Amino acid sequence: MTNEISREELLRLVRSGEPPVLLEALGAAYFADAHLPGAVNMPPDQVDVLAPTLAPDCDAPVVVYCSGTCRNSEIAAERLEQLGYRDVKVYLGGKEDWVEHGLPVVRSDDH
Repeated sequence: MTNEISREELLRLVRSGEPPVLLEALGAAYFADAHLPGAVNMPPDQVDVLAPTLAPDCDAPVVVYCSGTCRNSEIAAERLEQLGYRDVKVYLGGKEDWVEHGLPVVRSDDH
C-alpha cells in the first residue's frame, strides 16, 4: 500500500532544495485552473504513457495528489508502484486541503 504524506511534510519537501516529483492526478482543466507549485499533470488514465517522461527516475521520491475528494491520486500512485516506482506517497488532503490552509497555488492566468 502506498504511503500517505501530510501537508506539513509535503510543504517541507516542496520548500527544500530537493523537492519530490509532484504529480496532480486530475484532468487538464483542473490542473490549469490551479495546481501546487512545481506540480505536473498526470491524470490516472495517462500514467503508463506519461510516467516515463514526467518521472523518468523510478528511485526518485514521487508525491501524487488530486482534489482531496476523489481517489485519482491513489489510483495513479498504485499504478506507479506497479510500474516499478519505489518511493511513491499520496497527499490525501489534496489541492483542497492545500488551498484551505492558505498555501500557494499556480493558476493558468499567473503565467
